[in-house]
Amino acid sequence: MSSETGGKKMIKVKQVNHTFLIGKKGKEKKVPVLKGLSFEVEKGEIVAIIGKSGSGKSTLLHTIAGFMSPEQGSITVNGQETANLNETERAAFRLNNFGFIFQNFQLMPGLTAFENVELPLKLKGISAKQRKASVKQMMDKVGLTEVGDHYPNELSGGQQQRVSIARALITNPPILFADEPTGSLDSETEQDILLLIQNLNQTLGVTFVMITHDEEVASIAHRTFKMRDGELVKGDLQ
Repeated sequence: MSSETGGKKMIKVKQVNHTFLIGKKGKEKKVPVLKGLSFEVEKGEIVAIIGKSGSGKSTLLHTIAGFMSPEQGSITVNGQETANLNETERAAFRLNNFGFIFQNFQLMPGLTAFENVELPLKLKGISAKQRKASVKQMMDKVGLTEVGDHYPNELSGGQQQRVSIARALITNPPILFADEPTGSLDSETEQDILLLIQNLNQTLGVTFVMITHDEEVASIAHRTFKMRDGELVKGDLQ
């Protein structure tokens, strides 16, 4: 696929290295997880990071999202170098810049679909009137108009993932991270969700970074970054 972007670099990863300590206390050894990674993501792209379990792709996502700092190298997101932020500043930065879509949806079981989508707006202190209008509009966009008063256990897997996507988008973040977004869905529902991601990318201009092991999921991306043993291997990196 070709990407029609404005050329703005939304994510810049430069010579990022990270290791984990494993083993018993006093006998730990360092295991490299990310090895000298460098790449950029432009505004409005869908980028897939593909690799087998243990390749380092989830660690990379957590590092870009600011849940952890790289031991070496730098990550700049939407013009902000995230390593320069303290924990409170990072949490605020995530709330304003990122949305997250998870394989297992991670919806609050005691809240309705409407209330799950509304939750990030409550965290930002948005008024009840504004929240109601914003949530209704977003649920229309993802095809959930009729199920706002349903609880997660009353929804299909595809509907739950649409709620998750609506929740991720409700604060209008410029970047969405999708970690195995169709991993819990059947093949037909998977296609529906992938088409929805493409549509939202095209209509809203949101940048998507998808973590996946599935070539079919990666096929909707403008570019694919392939990972093996903590390194980027030959792929659509140019």
